[in-house]
Amino acid sequence: MKQRKTPLQWLNDRTGLVNLIVSVAVHPVPPGARWKYVFGSAVLAAFILQVVTGIGLLTTYVSSTGGAYQSLQYITDKAPLGALLRGMHYWGASAMVVMIIIHLVRVFLTGSYKFPRELNWGSGVLLLGITAAMAFSGQIMRWDQNAVWSLVVGTEMSGRFPLIGTWLGYFIMGGDVMGSSTLSRIFAVHVFILPILLVSLAGLHLYLVLRNGVSEPPVPGRGVDPSTYRSEYQSMLREKGVPFWPEAAWRDFVFALAVVLAVLLLAWVVGPSKLDRPPDPSLINAHPRPDWYFWWYFAVLALLPYSLENYVMVLAPFLIALILLSVPLASNRGERHPERRPLAVAAVIFIFSCIAALTLAGWRENWSPRVNAPPLTADIIGVSSGPVYDGAMVFNEKACLYCHTIEGHGGKRGPDLSWIADRLTRDQMTLRIMNGAYNMPVFGRILSTTETENLLDFLATRKRPGFGVGE
Repeated sequence: MKQRKTPLQWLNDRTGLVNLIVSVAVHPVPPGARWKYVFGSAVLAAFILQVVTGIGLLTTYVSSTGGAYQSLQYITDKAPLGALLRGMHYWGASAMVVMIIIHLVRVFLTGSYKFPRELNWGSGVLLLGITAAMAFSGQIMRWDQNAVWSLVVGTEMSGRFPLIGTWLGYFIMGGDVMGSSTLSRIFAVHVFILPILLVSLAGLHLYLVLRNGVSEPPVPGRGVDPSTYRSEYQSMLREKGVPFWPEAAWRDFVFALAVVLAVLLLAWVVGPSKLDRPPDPSLINAHPRPDWYFWWYFAVLALLPYSLENYVMVLAPFLIALILLSVPLASNRGERHPERRPLAVAAVIFIFSCIAALTLAGWRENWSPRVNAPPLTADIIGVSSGPVYDGAMVFNEKACLYCHTIEGHGGKRGPDLSWIADRLTRDQMTLRIMNGAYNMPVFGRILSTTETENLLDFLATRKRPGFGVGE
């Protein structure tokens, strides 16, 4: 009598899926592949978490300009566990960005991008770019005031690309101006196009890992020779290799679980990103601010001299991508151990020191106008009436205080004017006020003659005792 097959046997007979899973599970890995090799699996876990929480949000999120903001308010404030779900999606994106960067750095420092894994590295770099695009488009889908103006800034950057800039800006906006089709297009990109690209590249990346094997821990003095590496690697696996399951898989599982639990804890304790005011593109008094992992680039654009903006906006993304993709082309053989590659270590330290400094600057955001700056008081002005006092009131009412500081009061976008009369004469101050400057309005069109004279009277008092122009 013919023995009946179990459901699992039947499935394997029809698809070969069980054999595939078993072959992946038992494939040998180098014996030294321990905790520093777990970050790739953590990226995958974070992405799966994003898919699950994203599907949960889609059950309520309304992808229209008239309902997106209100639907997120409902999810955050009223839906059962809605705030937790939003928080997990937000912090899951952060986890995915952090894990993929750490994984990329680990691969670079251990020389794991060298022969025969050049395409492993290339696909990983593309995954980093798509992850960044996913994170940015996710911020836009909040559709609050910050999201709307972040999109305006992103479109402005895209519009500066030569030849295709106008078309690219039109594609992002879904038309000549921001409208009902804009959010629908961002929604389609975030929910369909980018995830499909991400899954496809992740599948290719995993295939290449299985095809070329997990790189063994580097040994000082043992470099990569493309003519002999494959045979040496296979010989090492036969002699010392261990099966991925369970010898290595349990570490991946434990670390991935720790990442998920950390995301859950942050979502519970800190919560989701706060929604800004409802979107209103007509309000120009807005200061778009990206999520924390883009603060460094935010700072770069804010601190750049105006004359360099076009070059950096257009060339910087291409140069970064080109440099990263060319790493294995420039060096796919030779030493892998960090001790024998001091320039590689120095490059990582230098780059991340710059990113850390710029991130700190982006967090402080001294270049943004301080729209909630309290007005100058009589104690700071020095008088309570007369032309000097009236000039200080002009300084308050015309929003000069948003960008300039007077004795610690005001913004930091423009120069500190606490002792401006020590540096400029009245005529020099008049020229600057009347003609304006980059990021400073032409106040000659705004102020009356009396207001201008009163403002100059006030600024003329801003000098240290015993000091003056030319002293």
